[in-house]
Amino acid sequence: MLKQLRNYLITGLIALLPLIATIYIILTVINTVDSIFSPLVKVLVGKEVYGLGFILTFLIILGVGIVAKNMLGKKLIDFGESILGRIPLVRNIYTTIRQIINSLFLQNKTAFRKVVLIEYPRKGIYQLGFLTCEGIGEVQEKTAKEVVNIFIPTTPNPTSGMLILVPREEVTYLDMSVEEGLKLIVSGGTLAPRESIKEDKHGN
Repeated sequence: MLKQLRNYLITGLIALLPLIATIYIILTVINTVDSIFSPLVKVLVGKEVYGLGFILTFLIILGVGIVAKNMLGKKLIDFGESILGRIPLVRNIYTTIRQIINSLFLQNKTAFRKVVLIEYPRKGIYQLGFLTCEGIGEVQEKTAKEVVNIFIPTTPNPTSGMLILVPREEVTYLDMSVEEGLKLIVSGGTLAPRESIKEDKHGN
């Protein structure tokens, strides 16, 4: 009974953690902006403006997005990232978060083409991977079978992993999108693609 209760609690925590983390980050940003600008606005207008933090956060994010879209903005962002890249601890944290975000949200710019399933490191053990390229050049010339390049990411950081070359006939191509595959890996297998969730609900 206690073991089942513990499993329910762990499952509930895993299901709620992404939502809680998202809400916490958003509220932290809004409260930070509000605490910085509210005193100034109160002095200017003579009263406290409710919802100011949310409005300013929205405007700041929108402004950064507009700036980042033009050439000057991109240069400024690149300059800021080059400065962060020189700070040892900050560099590692920022780079990792940046790579994860790019992998999750910039799907069209990713090198991952398809989500695949392969038996690795031995028969009967399955790994989720991403097709990155067809086997070309010297590698293909010196292999008896036609191979494809598969990147196998690690959990929960999909930006690290290993590259393996697999014979084409041993690769199973999945229907899930690259974004769904990345989410599945980042979540440790708890965030299943929509199709699988629908099938489970109908008992299929």
